[in-house]
Amino acid sequence: MNGIQVKSKILGNAKKSLKRHWQLYLLVIPPVLYFLIFKYIPMFNSVIAFKDYSVVKGIWGSEWVGFKHFEMFFNNPQFWILIKNTFFLSLYALAVGFPIPIILALCLNEIRNGMFKKTVQLVTYAPYFISTVIIVSMLTLMFSPRLGIVNQLFGTLGLESIDFLGLPGMFRDIYVWSDVWQHAGYSAIIYLAALSGVDPSQYEAAKVDGATRLQKIFYIDIPSIMPVATIILILSVGNIMALGFEKVFLLQNPLNLATSEVISTYVYKIGLLNANFSFATAVGLFNSIINLVLLVAVNATSKKISKNGLW
Repeated sequence: MNGIQVKSKILGNAKKSLKRHWQLYLLVIPPVLYFLIFKYIPMFNSVIAFKDYSVVKGIWGSEWVGFKHFEMFFNNPQFWILIKNTFFLSLYALAVGFPIPIILALCLNEIRNGMFKKTVQLVTYAPYFISTVIIVSMLTLMFSPRLGIVNQLFGTLGLESIDFLGLPGMFRDIYVWSDVWQHAGYSAIIYLAALSGVDPSQYEAAKVDGATRLQKIFYIDIPSIMPVATIILILSVGNIMALGFEKVFLLQNPLNLATSEVISTYVYKIGLLNANFSFATAVGLFNSIINLVLLVAVNATSKKISKNGLW
């Protein structure tokens, strides 16, 4: 069979598949267009990181300056502060936010009372639908030095009020634990779906062998969700430097900048507020490269250790 026949056969199979499953291909079009328009096409504009961008001259007409903006960022006194704040906040969020949904899913899977299980799921799942702005407003009202519920309780107990949101040391705790409260229930759904696929005969065999509930969890449930957990962990580590902007920026104030100033907020202030688009793009591109390296490294390590990976 020559090359022309092979191409003709592949094209014919593609047409048959398209005709048979056109509804599925139609469903795929919107997300593909979304990623193409908002993710891949904008990558070409990253070239301004190597230029002195001028609005008048445009992206391709601006002067090339090579790695000038990268060198400015590396020599910036805030460089290591930004790296440290971003890394430690992300690592803290990962260390706390990764295992809690797994524990929650395992606990929910052991509940036999259907009504109670659904109630717990609803209560833990509902915060995910609250917008980030509302969450920050709730935190501000809760920890306000004068009107906050926590400080009012302190006053009742005869204790002095504390400006929690103004303390640099408290910023990470407030950010991470409020994030866990908001997302733990939603993240647990993925693990509950994996647990629902476990063969019931495994539990029956374990019961016959006299296994306790904890033994069933350790020897049946946890191994069954390990592939899913590994993929989520790889993706989380790959985004460890891509900390969300909105919540950090909204919780940020002049008093907690020592720990709350991260790369995403710095890019916003430099790129949009100061209109230094080339420098901000260089910082963002550097951050993306670090995430890519981490993603590839963690995926390779996972493939060697557990044989599970993204590719």
